[in-house]
Amino acid sequence: MTGPSDGRPEPDDLSAERTLGTADPDAPAAGADGEQEPAKKKRGAVREAALLITIAVVLYYVMLTFIARPYLIPSESMEPTLHGCPGCVGDRIMVDKLTYRFTEPEPGDVVVFKGPPNWSIGYQSIRSDNPAIRWLQNALAVVGFVPPDENNLVKRIIAVGGQTVECRADTGLTVDGERLDEPYLSPDTMMADPAVYPCLGNEFGPVTVPEDRVWVMGDNRTHSADSRTHCSNRPEDAQDGLLCTGDPVAGTIPVENIVGKARFIAWPPSRWGGVSSVDPQEPS
Repeated sequence: MTGPSDGRPEPDDLSAERTLGTADPDAPAAGADGEQEPAKKKRGAVREAALLITIAVVLYYVMLTFIARPYLIPSESMEPTLHGCPGCVGDRIMVDKLTYRFTEPEPGDVVVFKGPPNWSIGYQSIRSDNPAIRWLQNALAVVGFVPPDENNLVKRIIAVGGQTVECRADTGLTVDGERLDEPYLSPDTMMADPAVYPCLGNEFGPVTVPEDRVWVMGDNRTHSADSRTHCSNRPEDAQDGLLCTGDPVAGTIPVENIVGKARFIAWPPSRWGGVSSVDPQEPS
């Protein structure tokens, strides 16, 4: 027996309501979460990319400051080991800034160093006169995209503190009285044969290198303004063409000025390879 209706829909009516999509007015609009999800993912991706870029820049800065840094060879003074020339694009080398935090520079090492004041006379800033451009150059120099505005030079260490350097036509270039063996010199590059002209310029010395300093020379001896050029001379010796007989400090470089050791040529690709650290004081 069927009773009177209590107003509740029959099961079929409930199914119909669900089918027709009758919605609760307090429920969230359909698809709202779906629209917000891509926006959240996009913001998350942007934050992640910014974080990764920041970390990369910081790590690069740490590497440039403490581990290694690229340097451009601006002159021909180290040919044929390193190529460079005024006004052209030379070799770009990677300089190891870590090694000398644990060891001392040694004879034969090719090093980048900051020129002392008497080596920097006539040095011209590589920064623009425009304040805005100069600010940008300084900012880019911090992360290594622009060279630092300082007189950085690259030479080979010939002698270290306590050693005595000398060159005479009859004995050649010597350290502590022993003639050096220098396979990195090229007669073709220098347009002079060391076997015939062993000093490749004026005779000089003897110079006893002070402690914590080094005596440096370019591999292209006839085109290198190195320790021989900047040393001081006694007037009576200079009149006879003998150089570097005065105060040894002027012609030597403080170890603390050494930026690092040249390890390899990074550019151009045609010259990829290591930079030789042949000790000229060791017989071959």
